[in-house]
Amino acid sequence: QVQLMESGGGLVQPGGSLRLSCLASGRTRNIDTMSWYRQPPGKERELVAAFTGSGTTNYGDSVKGRFTIFRDYAKNTVYLQMNQLKPEDRAVYYCYAHTSYGSVERPYEDDYWGQGTQVTVSS
Repeated sequence: QVQLMESGGGLVQPGGSLRLSCLASGRTRNIDTMSWYRQPPGKERELVAAFTGSGTTNYGDSVKGRFTIFRDYAKNTVYLQMNQLKPEDRAVYYCYAHTSYGSVERPYEDDYWGQGTQVTVSS
């Protein structure tokens, strides 16, 4: 089992910045990919940024060039630095972790989600 706890959300003015943090605990050695998703009001959840186990990063088109995901393996924490925030970035942001374990013959994988943290961009 893996537990994820997000922090850092809040209210910010357009053009401002926020940094979200997600602390993983439990069986963290099985975690490969950690990601941030968001769900705007009345819309479906969407990928914001991902940090894979191989160290590559992927971003949603709407945040490229403004958001940066980075990971501190020693602290079991993934961060999302959000700059140049826009009103349309308003959403509940969720941390996600994918775990892989077992053997080649019997592989297992699980998905874990945090509770979410609200980000509001408004003047």
